[in-house]
Amino acid sequence: MKYVCIHGHFYQPPRENPYLEAIELQDSAYPYHDWNERITAECYAPNAASRIVDSENRILQLLNNYARLSFNFGPTLLSWLKDQAPRVYQAILEADTESGQRFSGHGSAIAQAYNHMILPLANRRDKVTQVKWGIRDFESRFGRRPEGMWLPETAVDVETLEVLAENGIQFTILAPRQAQSVRPRNSSKYEDVSDARIDPARAYSAELPSKRRISLFFYDGPISQGVAFERLLDDGKRFADRLISGFSETRKGPQLVHIATDGESYGHHHHYGEMALSYALNEIEKGNIARLTNYGEFLERHPPKHVVEIVENSSWSCVHGVERWRSDCGCNSGGHPWNQQWRAPLRAALDWLRDTLAPIFESRLAEYFREPWASRDDYIRVILDRSEPSRQAFFADHAIRPLEAKEQVTVLKLLEMQRHALLMYTSCGWFFDELSGLETVQVIHYAGRALQLAEECSGRSIEPEFLLQLAKAKSNLSEHEDAAKIHQKWVKPAVVDIGRVAAHYAISSLFETYAEKTRIYCYEAERVRYSVEAEGKIRLATGCAQFRSTITEEYSALDFAALHLGDPKLTAGVRPADCSSPDEEQTKLVEAFGHADTAEAIRLLDQAYGKNIFSLRLLFRDEQRKITNLILNESLNSAAAVYRTVFESQAPLIRFLNGLEIPVPNALKAAAEIALNSQLQQYLDRPELDTDSIQGLLREAAASKIALDSTTLEYKTRKRLEKEASEFAANPADPSAVERILKLLELIPALPFPVILWEAQNVCYRPLITAFQQNGWRSPDADPIAERRHEDLTRLATQLRISLPQV
Repeated sequence: MKYVCIHGHFYQPPRENPYLEAIELQDSAYPYHDWNERITAECYAPNAASRIVDSENRILQLLNNYARLSFNFGPTLLSWLKDQAPRVYQAILEADTESGQRFSGHGSAIAQAYNHMILPLANRRDKVTQVKWGIRDFESRFGRRPEGMWLPETAVDVETLEVLAENGIQFTILAPRQAQSVRPRNSSKYEDVSDARIDPARAYSAELPSKRRISLFFYDGPISQGVAFERLLDDGKRFADRLISGFSETRKGPQLVHIATDGESYGHHHHYGEMALSYALNEIEKGNIARLTNYGEFLERHPPKHVVEIVENSSWSCVHGVERWRSDCGCNSGGHPWNQQWRAPLRAALDWLRDTLAPIFESRLAEYFREPWASRDDYIRVILDRSEPSRQAFFADHAIRPLEAKEQVTVLKLLEMQRHALLMYTSCGWFFDELSGLETVQVIHYAGRALQLAEECSGRSIEPEFLLQLAKAKSNLSEHEDAAKIHQKWVKPAVVDIGRVAAHYAISSLFETYAEKTRIYCYEAERVRYSVEAEGKIRLATGCAQFRSTITEEYSALDFAALHLGDPKLTAGVRPADCSSPDEEQTKLVEAFGHADTAEAIRLLDQAYGKNIFSLRLLFRDEQRKITNLILNESLNSAAAVYRTVFESQAPLIRFLNGLEIPVPNALKAAAEIALNSQLQQYLDRPELDTDSIQGLLREAAASKIALDSTTLEYKTRKRLEKEASEFAANPADPSAVERILKLLELIPALPFPVILWEAQNVCYRPLITAFQQNGWRSPDADPIAERRHEDLTRLATQLRISLPQV
């Protein structure tokens, strides 16, 4: 009669460029590409293959934690995982299937309101769409109806519960302070349980004005707080003991000890927290202390016998209700003497935009669709599958007549306008301290995209009034002034149209070879004609291509010319064209270039393309960085060679100064750091690993007391190790594969920094154990090769800290 359930709320704010539908490079996440990738490496992936280790820290077992938790993943995060981390995504889906087998047919995954909007602050129409989209997204991934739904920040009001119930959601999870009063189902007398005095060990039923009911679970506040903020995950045994302490001998009947925290606690906020979680779950399960369960199973076995009334407009992360997302209530991240007076005017500005866009959406879409708002609710099917058959089926279900291609583009733009009008309410935009923070700027980006689409579809000028609204939200930092200035500084320059995509294509084509058809983020480019001319380091590309948005189906044919004069001097021009025949002005441009008349080529490019001129500055961030690195590469290599010469001639002096404890001059120290780090990176990139040379450089760095770039070197070492691990796993019988990975692993202890072995261990774990068991070295007729292989596999297991089975 004792049950334990741990719920993880796994979520990342949407970080996609709203014009490209992709996350661009985020330098703050280095050495990873972006924060989603970094947190996946630190949390989402480790929980899919968590370790149980022995007393010598050797891996005994790999466990999928998700299969024994209750969990939800934000739909926008799952979409990213599906594309960028497919193995982790698949492990999450498999965990739900496995948990269904473990927990009486109840999968552990529950849905989430679509893009983490604070639902009590939304109008009813937006509440409905958020819930419907969350359900449909869940069904498309997990292949079943969700039993429960996570409310963003557990923010709740009665209307939100009504929307959940009318859409078939059976339960949600709230914080203990969100309960107002309770009564037994067979009594009419309520007991006040405000201020988190509710008993969390049972399920409750909320009776709604519509006569519907929904079950509510109120998690254990103190234990959840211990996980999130009191370092309870430093010790798996202490975590298990703390969970068990939640049971009471004075309670009658079944008891459920359950906690809810951000899932990122298990690995990202608390490193190796996923291992503490695995240990605690094992300790509870194997010790028969309590039964692990999830909410769906517990609800089936022990339906609510008590009725609860909630605290209206309450949440788990703001003691003032939901004020954190609309006022300067005092809730913030801390560490800065800032106010959050910007929250109210920012929300008011977005509410103004939402209400301005609604009649545009209704009136324009009514020209093509029977029920505009019902079609918005159903648009999630297109978001999940943007293929042509999916779009056509959607049009067939909603259109009042067959639509022409241009009308389909208008319809998709209107629906995308509404999608971004929902995304602009993502809760993280108000959660943190400063208006100019990444998360807040991101919601203004979404607003900017919605506004752009609205102006295209309506022909109205909406931006001036919107900027007046934004200007009321003041930044704490004088250089940013207000939200209107932030919009002009960061949002307006980021706007993308097909012309900018064509310019990106033209410039980047000088540095990489495109196929006839290629994908540029959410655009497709089909080349009609293309040529590139080169004179030394100077290059000219001209051509014509057809560009199409895979989101709105907007289409345009553009011709282009891109001129690279060396270093960062890049210019491109684009303009509409029919692409059916060679362009006369492009021909003249090519002729001028062929005659080495650079000045005339520049003049002709400016003349042909007028104001539609682009530079490297306007390239999309990833390609901009890639091209910049290519341009810089030659200069950096030359500089590194100079620094190596300086260091090699001055190394004895540097060691002499260190021996006398005399500070090494900064010029010599800088030369040594650049030279040694550059050489180490080059050696790690070589096809054949030269361990002797690497160790020599490490000894030189140690003797000269030179700081190494441990972040970059660790990442390079790790990625090389993962490559060698994959080659071993693909063919464990190949002696050379074993030799290569061993060679690298045996170098790692000499490195002056730890290397993360996690992925290499995962990749090698089962192939290594299988190869070890099948080797046959213990058979009577074992040959020397088998014995040598046994030794190599044992060495590999030792280096990877994998416990081999006893023979």
